[in-house]
Amino acid sequence: MSDLLYVLPHFDTRPYTHLLPSLDKALITTNDLVTLEPHDVAKRAQLPAADVRRLVDQIVGALHRHLGCGGGEQASTAFLSAVRDTVGGISTLDTQLDAALSGGFRPGYLVEITGESGAGKTQLLLTLLLASQLPPPQGLAKSAIYISTEAPLATPRLAQLLSTHPALASLPLHERPSLSRILSIQTPDLESQEHILRYQLPVAIKKHNVGLVVLDSVAANYRAEFEKQGARNGAAASMARRGAQLVQLGALLRDLAHREGLAVVVANQVADRFARPSNPPSHAVSRTTSGNSQGNSQSAKPPTEAEDGLVLSPDPLALDHQQCWFTGWGDIQSDPLHSLKTPSLGLVWSNQISCRIALIKKPVFAGRPLVVTANGEDQWNDDENHISKWRRWLKVVFAPWAPSSEGRGVEYEVLKTGISHVSRKEK
Repeated sequence: MSDLLYVLPHFDTRPYTHLLPSLDKALITTNDLVTLEPHDVAKRAQLPAADVRRLVDQIVGALHRHLGCGGGEQASTAFLSAVRDTVGGISTLDTQLDAALSGGFRPGYLVEITGESGAGKTQLLLTLLLASQLPPPQGLAKSAIYISTEAPLATPRLAQLLSTHPALASLPLHERPSLSRILSIQTPDLESQEHILRYQLPVAIKKHNVGLVVLDSVAANYRAEFEKQGARNGAAASMARRGAQLVQLGALLRDLAHREGLAVVVANQVADRFARPSNPPSHAVSRTTSGNSQGNSQSAKPPTEAEDGLVLSPDPLALDHQQCWFTGWGDIQSDPLHSLKTPSLGLVWSNQISCRIALIKKPVFAGRPLVVTANGEDQWNDDENHISKWRRWLKVVFAPWAPSSEGRGVEYEVLKTGISHVSRKEK
């Protein structure tokens, strides 16, 4: 049970001090307690079954409260008052995006925003930093903290949003959000990140009346630290250690959100998954044949749905098959172009968050124009097919307060004035 306080940092172990040494000696973990029968655990540790059952009931109740799905008399007063006083939480300042989130980002939860580079994660986070200062129902009327593991806080972009966003620029000066109410902290490595989150952050939250904590991004320090360690100490040991630290981080952030009644939003990167196609790609053969018959090479062109179809795993119990239901990619069978994406940090981190929001982007290709050569013959321009623009969607993958989005979700665009949904007439 040496991992109990890592999973539940504020669990009161005093009533169970007579049980913990025997559980430690029997190598029983918190995961064993909540997944195995109490009778089997008691027999293995040579303890009274009734005492073990009481301990299990307390741990399960504490886990429910950490995830925001348990109430009762012991529920956090700050969390309950925050939920009661706010209808929609922190708004995205866009009506359609708020509708997809059933009002916005709720306090008391650990929320992840994941997406590829350029999808608009930071733009959405910057909007939340300002919106959290607005009075309910658009915000919490509280300050915000931005913790960066990569680039520093983009204050010029925040100032631009303040002066150009329709929902902010129209407010009187004394009611507008202020950059002075956004605290910025940088964590260049895991050691400093651990110290800041565990010791400095709780003090800053109480001192500055904080309602939103943003971590951008959660994967950067772990990738840098453990990729370096994996090359030196072995990948398996490095991944096991990273998994344990992710469990501790998730427990810490969930407890902070629940106990202080604030929203914790983290940005996450996206990685590619690779799978072998079930059949050789038909477009590879067709391009070779076409090139031989015409006497010139064929340039690359955007893959079609039929060309790019891949089968990840036919086994419904395989993780590779099930990922499409909790990653945000791969659940649309007609869109295989994005089926091989997955949020970073894997299944361990997915089990730590209460809500996942995927920002999906897809290229729009422009065709190559025909040109007329000097001898009067038609010939394709030498320029390859190029991406003319990107389309983006916000998709609620899972959330305790909002239903999952249908299809790709709500289409939006990133403008000078902020993030705005795209109406059907504009598509």
